[in-house]
Amino acid sequence: MKPLLVALAIFLMFTPHLSHAASPPDYLAKERFELRLRALGVIPQEKSDVNIGGDVKVSNAITPEVDLTYFLTPNIATEIIAGTARHTLSHSSGPTLGQTWILPPTVTVQYHFLPEEKFNPYLGVGLNYSIFYHENTTGAFSDLNISNGFGPVAQVGFDYWINKNWGLNLDIKKIWLNVDASLNNGAVKADVDIDPWLAGVGVAYRF
Repeated sequence: MKPLLVALAIFLMFTPHLSHAASPPDYLAKERFELRLRALGVIPQEKSDVNIGGDVKVSNAITPEVDLTYFLTPNIATEIIAGTARHTLSHSSGPTLGQTWILPPTVTVQYHFLPEEKFNPYLGVGLNYSIFYHENTTGAFSDLNISNGFGPVAQVGFDYWINKNWGLNLDIKKIWLNVDASLNNGAVKADVDIDPWLAGVGVAYRF
């Protein structure tokens, strides 16, 4: 939870001061839609229970990600993200088990604290559904199968507007995700809490 708490502490510290700062009319947030393109780091915090002992390790990944946000009111918005990343799975004893792609569509509801200011921090909560596809194995292993799964999401971030339409974005999400995995036609089984951090930075466009 440390990255989420640090980001939350930073923008709460600055929010009271920025809320009183005058902003030019060009920065007033009147548009309903916001499109963001981010570079996203996916950092699993995995824990696992494997029937042959040891632990399953899931590699980090960096991938492009796009999201679309719709403002229901100036302060309340809903966001959906789309992106996909490839991860390598290995056993704590050393061997690589295989690779998989993850498609994690995620929907959050956000509260934007300063929608009419250049610096606009927000908090969000939501739901993730992670889809695993193109699983493949290496070495002596075969038949990698990973179940899809739902997980709750917490989010903290901010937009910094350069002009009326364009801005910069920093966004951090935490997903709590549990999946079942198997190898060698079910001979090897694992219950895995992946629980990744998603840290993204990129550009935002309001329209």
